[in-house]
Amino acid sequence: MTTAPALPAAERAAAERFQPLARAVTDALQPRNVLLAGMTGLGWAAAGHWSGLLWGLLGALCAGIVPAGYIEWERGRGRWGDRHVVDRTKRAPIFLVILGSVGTGALVMTAGHAPAGILLAMLGLWVMTIGLLAVNTVWKISVDASVASAVVALLAAVHSPWWLPGYAMTAAVCWSRVALGYHTRGQVLAGSALGAATTLVYLG
Repeated sequence: MTTAPALPAAERAAAERFQPLARAVTDALQPRNVLLAGMTGLGWAAAGHWSGLLWGLLGALCAGIVPAGYIEWERGRGRWGDRHVVDRTKRAPIFLVILGSVGTGALVMTAGHAPAGILLAMLGLWVMTIGLLAVNTVWKISVDASVASAVVALLAAVHSPWWLPGYAMTAAVCWSRVALGYHTRGQVLAGSALGAATTLVYLG
């Protein structure tokens, strides 16, 4: 099982002191929750009125809730200890489920003539997942950081740059993942960069 390298003694002591807070942050801002709030907001922003909420909820279902449900199902079967799936080598099936779920959602959105903004967001998340899957074969990049970064970046691209201060949330997620020992600083920074890159779909 691969884990983040041990921190120096002083940093490890500080991390242990803040573990309850880090645990609360990482649980509250897990991908399922961030996507539920973020994709709903994206749908509304893309449509310009309340009907976009339904497209956003579909996006949240496909990108966040279905994968979280799959993880919980595998946990019930005893395959994984918790949602973090700390063993990098066991993560590939999760990414494949995400790709299938997000792809299906995007097809439904296309057939239903969803607003371009939410459809492009789904495309960005799909491409991001391919990146996560590829990097995960050799290195434990942070999914939580990627999602937290992507949601803020996509809201800024679809709605307004005034969403960019939301990167304070992304920073909190990154801090919590390092403090809990799930990732290194490099892994959360790489995840954040990959999440921000989802906005490249809007340059076309």
